[in-house]
Amino acid sequence: MDAIILQILNGLDKGSAYALIALGLTLIFGTLGVVNFAHGALFMIGAFCAVSLNKLLNLSFETVDPTRTDFLGNPLKVKTPYIEGWFGPDLGHAIIDWSVPLAILFSIPIMIAVGFIMERGLIKHFYRRPHADQILVTFGLAIVLQELIKHYYGANPIQTPAPDAFKGSFDFGAMMGFDPNTIIYPYWRMIYFAFAAVIIGGVFAFLQFTTFGMVVRAGMADRETVGLLGINIDKRFTIMFGLAAAVAGLAGVMYAPINSPNYHMGMDFLVLSFVVVVVGGMGSLPGAVAAGFLLGILESFASMNEIKSIIPGIDQIVIYVAAIVILLARPRGLLGRRGVMED
Repeated sequence: MDAIILQILNGLDKGSAYALIALGLTLIFGTLGVVNFAHGALFMIGAFCAVSLNKLLNLSFETVDPTRTDFLGNPLKVKTPYIEGWFGPDLGHAIIDWSVPLAILFSIPIMIAVGFIMERGLIKHFYRRPHADQILVTFGLAIVLQELIKHYYGANPIQTPAPDAFKGSFDFGAMMGFDPNTIIYPYWRMIYFAFAAVIIGGVFAFLQFTTFGMVVRAGMADRETVGLLGINIDKRFTIMFGLAAAVAGLAGVMYAPINSPNYHMGMDFLVLSFVVVVVGGMGSLPGAVAAGFLLGILESFASMNEIKSIIPGIDQIVIYVAAIVILLARPRGLLGRRGVMED
């Protein structure tokens, strides 16, 4: 039982990342009809927003500390972050320590701007082109963004620590009546799952209960009719592209302490996220979220040593096997609209 609970927690953790990325992909496909293979790069850029803010807050100046000396007896030069010089050592250290949560505010305008530039500068020219053309151009854009990150940040992963308050693990076992230290889980992974739930709930509430969201949903269902009502649906869809970019970026920001950001992390998540979108149903927002958590839990259970000893390598292919089975039985996906991908 303890192993099952632990794998469910691991699955919710992975599923949170899959669901957030797939949600943004589905928003773009549902509104603009674009297959955006650069969406994983947006996740990567979000993670490097956290890296950039952490580096920015750690910029330092040198001072001489006469009370400390080096091995030759000379006064020791000490590096002090500018933020500590401006706000004092206690507040300055706290700001640096909380750089990842602060990067949420830092990344939102950046990701929206990146989304607008991407949509207006490139993707809008491919709306009426075949999906194959969209895939090629957005995949090429993803490679360009990946290489830019590699050029400026290097090829090695960059550690971006979580706040000290959320380091360590929570003892689920003791809370549920098991022996202490039977089921322990990192605090930050729990924070990530809660954060993903808030973002997903916020997106659905925005689409369901705001006038803007209702118009967008109507445009997703019948774009021409909404346009005939005098509503500039294209402008609203561009805004949705920016919001989808922000969702992917926020997913990357909060994932930075879990998996140290590197230049290829976007590609690592991209293919899996597209599988999630297709399994959930192309254009179905609830389907993307449900499939993300379902496949995350399935992958987590497949990674258990007991399973891998029976079927070696199953953890690497289980998501694709599940996708094949689901799509053979239900071509439109779990919650896809009737007629989509069923021709």
